[in-house]
Amino acid sequence: MRIIAGAWRGRRLVAPPGDATRPTADRARQAIFDVIAHAPFAGRAALEQARVLDAFAGTGAMGLEALSRGAAEAHFIERDRAALAALRANIAACRAEGRATVLAADALRPPHAARPATLLFLDPPYGRELVSPALAALADAGWIAPRALVVAELGCGEALPDLAGLTLLDMRRWGAAQVLFLRAG
Repeated sequence: MRIIAGAWRGRRLVAPPGDATRPTADRARQAIFDVIAHAPFAGRAALEQARVLDAFAGTGAMGLEALSRGAAEAHFIERDRAALAALRANIAACRAEGRATVLAADALRPPHAARPATLLFLDPPYGRELVSPALAALADAGWIAPRALVVAELGCGEALPDLAGLTLLDMRRWGAAQVLFLRAG
């Protein structure tokens, strides 16, 4: 697994052993960032200088990719100890400590945000219908800025989550994942 583009292009990322963490594949990550860069609802402005939240961060690949491509800062919410160790190692390998904050917490019970994020990535475990409760919890904790772009990943067999307060802009499928591109109200 590597950073696909930007300042850290080609930088290797580590993943924790076992199957507790399911990093987004490089090809799917590339496709997601291509949509963000080129879709009429987003564009480069959605990424450059963004305040990013990578919830269910795992290795941090999504947030680190955003930082590599010009996001101003990234916050990572993760609770698994092995994933936290890999996440911290990946942030250090990218020398991103000054722009990255790791929150050892549950995305379903997140700490209160100091400032809301303008770009959010949610990649919870598949098959557990966690997107809706995570979005509600993040909204309650002040993580979702008005007009924020939210990218939520779920398994292909999962029903669409309740999108209260969000507008579905696009939906794509890559491998075993369906990816929703949402706009906050």
